[in-house]
Amino acid sequence: MEKTRILVVDDEPQIARMLRTQLTARGYEVEHAATGNEGLLAVGENPPDVVLLDVGLPDMDGLEVCKRLREWSQVPVVFLTVREEERTKVQALDAGGDDYITKPFGMPELMARVRAVLRRTTEQPSSPSNVFESGDLRIDFAARQVTVAGQEIRLTPTEYELLRMFILHADKTLTHRQLLTQIWGPDATTETQYLHVFIRQLRRKLEPDPSQPRHFVTEPGVGYRFRSNPKPAAAPA
Repeated sequence: MEKTRILVVDDEPQIARMLRTQLTARGYEVEHAATGNEGLLAVGENPPDVVLLDVGLPDMDGLEVCKRLREWSQVPVVFLTVREEERTKVQALDAGGDDYITKPFGMPELMARVRAVLRRTTEQPSSPSNVFESGDLRIDFAARQVTVAGQEIRLTPTEYELLRMFILHADKTLTHRQLLTQIWGPDATTETQYLHVFIRQLRRKLEPDPSQPRHFVTEPGVGYRFRSNPKPAAAPA
């Protein structure tokens, strides 16, 4: 079986060596590029399955690299960002990135992010007519029917479109701007409070415990992520 190929675009030799060693040990094929231009050339010459892209590069920042990539490639991109830079995380996702992880990071978390973006490229529904199921939640896109534990849930048109967007991008962080633009249009990109209200409504209707959401997860300062395979609820003490 052909190995999954990962391109690491990072100008820090220590990070690059660590990632090559750790990823190779886990059975991945790894290529390294130290600049943005080298990364763009590497994707063009031998497209990888995933790109791990540092935001800070010597010739151009990772945001620009991702924007250029998105002009001709849909290869999954996981950004490597500096801790607590929420603004950069938002910009990374708006630039076309699929996910991000903050430095310093642990390999288990990084591997989980990589597996998630790989799943999305192979398992993402080809059309909204597919049926989506996760635990007690079931969405029949053809019938526009939503049920929880067999009970039909009535959603408003806006709630349904918001849910549909989350399902089609399951396990991917969507920024406030992305959600507002897609659902309410480009003039609504600053109306984050409006979005919060609809997220609360979806949690109230679809989550077992809205105060401890399992599906609709908040990414502080960035946006929201729909978790398609949530952890089981903790048993009562």
